[in-house]
Amino acid sequence: MSNLRKAVSLSATKASGIQINLLDALEILHIHITEVLCDRVFQSVRNRERQRKWSLFVLARFWMTVILHAPSSLTQRLEEVKLGKNVLVPWVDSSFVAFFKKCKATHHRFFKALYQAFTEKVAAKAPAVYVPQTHALLKRFSGIWAIDGSRLDEIAHRCKVLWNEAAVVLPGSLLVVYDLVRGISRHVLFDPDAAKSEMIRAESLLDGIPINTLILGDRLYASIRFFRELTERQLWGLFRLNHRLKVKKDHLIRRRQGGGRTIIEEWLVTVGCGQGQASIRLRLILFRQGKIRRELLSNVLDPHALSAKEALELYPLRWRIERMFFDLKEVLHLNSFYAANANAVAMQVYATAMVHTAFRIAQAKIAQKNGISPEILSSAKLFSYLAVASIGWIGGELYYDDMVRINRNSALIKPNWKNSSFAHTSLLSVLMHVRNPERRALPPRTPMR
Repeated sequence: MSNLRKAVSLSATKASGIQINLLDALEILHIHITEVLCDRVFQSVRNRERQRKWSLFVLARFWMTVILHAPSSLTQRLEEVKLGKNVLVPWVDSSFVAFFKKCKATHHRFFKALYQAFTEKVAAKAPAVYVPQTHALLKRFSGIWAIDGSRLDEIAHRCKVLWNEAAVVLPGSLLVVYDLVRGISRHVLFDPDAAKSEMIRAESLLDGIPINTLILGDRLYASIRFFRELTERQLWGLFRLNHRLKVKKDHLIRRRQGGGRTIIEEWLVTVGCGQGQASIRLRLILFRQGKIRRELLSNVLDPHALSAKEALELYPLRWRIERMFFDLKEVLHLNSFYAANANAVAMQVYATAMVHTAFRIAQAKIAQKNGISPEILSSAKLFSYLAVASIGWIGGELYYDDMVRINRNSALIKPNWKNSSFAHTSLLSVLMHVRNPERRALPPRTPMR
């Protein structure tokens, strides 16, 4: 039985009868996405733009509701807001056409700045409970982050503007810097040009990363140029070896041999030995165990700062960022888009990223309160319960507002929604279900003739 299976089984035993609160994620969004924050962000980014009726605050709240409860269309959600069925969004006296024009005209840099401001406010409150095996490294590095990119899925041809377009339309691509310890994204860069170099986008994000941060990435980032950019900014990198690089072994730091034909070697190497190519001094970590081979490059030259064993154990954690992409696209429905213009797509992307951040912080707090690992909580299950809780919370707010209007001469006490039934579920219902490894796969079907 794997360690994950043991942890889930143990937590299932402990979870019997334990109730958890579901409104934390909604409170994070409601408290921090304020008019004051949105106005400050808008004024810091604007050139000649004006907010008018559909302000940045109203647009942000609207897209939050789209992410929390995916409608069949934006028009359906606008109808709900106009009828007062959604208290998260204040209705403005404007036509639906004005809304769509505003989404198309508002540059995505506004939503990017809002996402960044929101993330900086809540990151300090995010519990550092993910990947606890890295906590010893946090004494030597200011953070352990992963970087990766992903293309967004094609826009469905059901969008009216694409009915006569035969080609596949890609809405753009994402580049994410992910905090492994806090389990949240720290930087999200949307680019409407899906064909643009990922390396160029990555370099543009480095100035926003704190010094002394260790960054994990795949072989794409193992380039002389990127290592130089990291070193200039006092950042550290740990990447898979790109075999296109010319590597010259200069000095063997250490060689260890263990059982099962395991060999670990550390070398000081010179990378970029070709003619006319500026070289750089790096550290190469080699792991061989039978047919298994791993090769890592790092600009952490001191083995006491990052040992070969720590590097080899740390690098597989980079795949946690792939789980984040899965949550964004599958759990939060970023695999389907409501509009075919770049600015509207960006609004959906950054709103999804903010909801995901709040969701992961809530997940960490639930796990921390109950003394379990947050990774054994199913994101798909937990978010579905959060969506149900938000429906109950919105309904409660609407009912309370109606009571205030009816009883204008009475002093009413607003209920604490955290005590309501819709705000709770059992811990057992949101635990991950681990697949039985002994279950045999079904035999392939015989094709019909």
